[in-house]
Amino acid sequence: MTYWIIAIAVILIFLLGIRIVRPTHRALIERLGKYHHFGNPGFHWIIPVIDKLYRVNVTEQMVDAEPQEIITNDNLNASVDAQVYFRVKADEDSVKGSIYNVANFRWQIVNLARTTLRNIIGTMTLKSANSERGKINAELYNTLHTETQGWGIEIVRTELKQIDPPKDVQETMNKVVKAENEKIAAIDMASATETVADGVKRAKIKEAEGAKQAKILQAEGEAEFIRLVNESAEKYFIGNAQILRKLQA
Repeated sequence: MTYWIIAIAVILIFLLGIRIVRPTHRALIERLGKYHHFGNPGFHWIIPVIDKLYRVNVTEQMVDAEPQEIITNDNLNASVDAQVYFRVKADEDSVKGSIYNVANFRWQIVNLARTTLRNIIGTMTLKSANSERGKINAELYNTLHTETQGWGIEIVRTELKQIDPPKDVQETMNKVVKAENEKIAAIDMASATETVADGVKRAKIKEAEGAKQAKILQAEGEAEFIRLVNESAEKYFIGNAQILRKLQA
């Protein structure tokens, strides 16, 4: 009976200590509160109660910096939001850094991104911020890349989602865009009307030139006809005169 109890206890302890690490994760195993060893994907067994296994996701992840109001250099409140794509490096030192060197690295990345955006956009006008999104993305990426070096984190990329002006400014901008579009449409309409008028004018000129040319050709034809008639008459009378002289002789 005692052996059965011991066997069951051993089996139970063994089952309780089984841990599986997926390919998308790496593991850190602590023993009695101290780091013991690194765990790659696969089967692991830990001593229940004494050991503890922490899984760390090493795939690419995304955090949203969440929309925030930032005062631009021209004193406008812009609503700014960005996304940060990152991953924990899969080597042992990096995984340890993500756990032991920073408390909740996702939250820290969000706060760092928000602070960096305030520092960058606060020195720019709203217009320049909207036209230089690539520059803002680059500065945000460089800052995050530098500041997270000790966390075992690799910043993959940053994406500026929005830089929206205040509602009243947006309405004014929409009116300006609408006015510009209406102006362009009016210019296009005037240009089209002018083109049509030019076409009609050219058609009338061509028509007049055609009529003029027709009259010239008609006059030339009539003159040629008269010339031919005169020549025929002259030949007729000259021929008759010659015949008459011969008869008289």
